[in-house]
Amino acid sequence: MDLLFSCKSSRLFGSHPKLGSLTCKCLVLVVVALFVRIAWLPSFFGFVGIEPKNVEFIQTRYLSTDSDFGIRKDKFLEVPQIVWGLNNQKIAFARACLTARLLNRTLLMPSLSASLFYKEVDLLQPISFDKVFQFQRFNSLCSGFVQLGRYSDVLNRTNVFELQKGSGRKWTAERDMDQLIESTEDSIDGYEVIRVVGKNPFLWHDHWPVKDYARIFECLVLVDEIAKEADKVVSKIREVGRDIRSNAESSQNGADSKDSSAQQIPYVAVHMRIEIDWMIHCKKLEQRSNISQICSSKEEIVERVGNIVGPKTPTVLYLAVADSLLKDSSILSGWKEGLHPVEKKKLGVDGIYGMYPYLIQSAIDYEVCLRADVFVGNSFSTFSNLIVLERTQRMMRMGVNSSCGVDIRWPSYAYNLLGESNGARRWMTNMSDSSLRAISYGSNAISCSES
Repeated sequence: MDLLFSCKSSRLFGSHPKLGSLTCKCLVLVVVALFVRIAWLPSFFGFVGIEPKNVEFIQTRYLSTDSDFGIRKDKFLEVPQIVWGLNNQKIAFARACLTARLLNRTLLMPSLSASLFYKEVDLLQPISFDKVFQFQRFNSLCSGFVQLGRYSDVLNRTNVFELQKGSGRKWTAERDMDQLIESTEDSIDGYEVIRVVGKNPFLWHDHWPVKDYARIFECLVLVDEIAKEADKVVSKIREVGRDIRSNAESSQNGADSKDSSAQQIPYVAVHMRIEIDWMIHCKKLEQRSNISQICSSKEEIVERVGNIVGPKTPTVLYLAVADSLLKDSSILSGWKEGLHPVEKKKLGVDGIYGMYPYLIQSAIDYEVCLRADVFVGNSFSTFSNLIVLERTQRMMRMGVNSSCGVDIRWPSYAYNLLGESNGARRWMTNMSDSSLRAISYGSNAISCSES
């Protein structure tokens, strides 16, 4: 204020007019800049006490646009080993990536779990992320959005802050977000590594929209070894389909048909959830949620898949089923004429799966279902949901925003939901959902009439 007063005085009394004028202009600019900074910064950096509805605003705190400059490569986030099934691990990995994005940190490449143990955590077989997915490819595809780093990138292994994740009902989403916000303050942000300890990322609160998860899933590309195994399975399915179609055309024309061998034969993948543990789980879920359209019997799946309008017959069906069902030959019977079901054992590819641990087996089956010309699954299954999410993302990349129409590419169906002609219902993921939680409970599925 004294400086401003002096500025006014110098102009009033006419002393050194040129110097006074220049000085005053500079002072006015400085004052204006300070005023703008004071008025603007609290809304930009004032995290404490921010409401959950402003999570999207917080997310853009550092990364308002996709830019390599927005992701610090000298600050890291470390998370616990990622566990459980393939798709739970993919969700957990994406959630860890998005947490690192919020903190403007590079995520240190986490360990996945090759084996499947829900309770005996000590028995989990760790496997490095880059043994399943391509590390460099991930960073290339997700450049400017999220960043993966290696432990060798860390300069000082002792410069670590341990962030204890809360648990229990009292640890709400709001408290979880408050903790993340506090971790952006200088007292914590100064550490080279923030190490999250406690529960694995799948159990963390979800603060991010479906489209952000979809963006990360797009960047997950299988390593060549696993992708080639999936190629073998897909080739075998199409080979069976080619033989079936060729035989059908031969019987109609009375001569060998050569046209089928020159084109790629389509196939339908059906993710059948009818194993005992799933049926127990879904029945309990129906009771808790008061929803009757979760469980589907084998008979219901057979009927609704058979009534899907679109696929030409004869068509080969690849049944993605749990290993416990491979000994049950009844899953291959009862299908509508023109539909020819096969599973890994009948295809003769069970030996391929047998060479790998659970996680890799699931990754191969996931890729086979993802590539299918038509996919049919259960809208309450995480496996089915993530496949439809990726297929929806691909459709939208091509400008297709509706599941209506017979000729659309990568159509998906939910057999637990009744659709047209008593068939399975058309299914696209609602990419505008504010949380991935919705896809775990089937409420994310959009039918043809809703899209």
